[in-house]
Amino acid sequence: MGLLSLLFRDPIAFLLLVPLLLYSVIAHEMAHGWVASLFGDNTAKYSGRLSLNPKSHLDPMGTLALFLIGFGWAKPVPVNYRNLSNSRRAFIAVSLAGCAINILIAMIALFLLHFHTFRTNHLFASALLITARINIILGSFNLIPIPPLDGSRVLMEFLPNNAKYKLAGLERYGFFIIIILLWTGILSPIITFVQSLIIGLIGILLSFLG
Repeated sequence: MGLLSLLFRDPIAFLLLVPLLLYSVIAHEMAHGWVASLFGDNTAKYSGRLSLNPKSHLDPMGTLALFLIGFGWAKPVPVNYRNLSNSRRAFIAVSLAGCAINILIAMIALFLLHFHTFRTNHLFASALLITARINIILGSFNLIPIPPLDGSRVLMEFLPNNAKYKLAGLERYGFFIIIILLWTGILSPIITFVQSLIIGLIGILLSFLG
């Protein structure tokens, strides 16, 4: 679902969704930097990457992909993992922060649909559903343990050093591997499974909110 197709079908919905989705991608990267700062690394802060200014975050190709196919990315936030205190727990927390914020955004969007005002307004309901859907996709996709995705950094913390270095060495080829796996459909059942887990988690959390 590309945003450009929505522009011609419903221009108002397009204008509403653009900032929501761009900031979903930006929030993913900012979360990494913010959590890193909690554990002692201020690299992202000093690089100006804890800012809400889109110019600090947007990647041209990632933004274009968001408009064309409904899925995109921002420039990775710099993190110096050697500065992190309590390294293993901090490493995992920083790695999962982006996915966690996407799950939170999706949960908020779905929670708002419980209110009559949003649920009965076609424009808001559509925007919230699309925002939830894309954030669930962002969160689930980044949990896949293939470098440079966040899931690979979590996996590395549980691997012996030899296997960790081999996995890290794949990072330079990571995007090509991911594109091939997506194109062949190999990743589809994995992404679908992770999405179902995230949707289940959101359902449980929303049940506590009534």
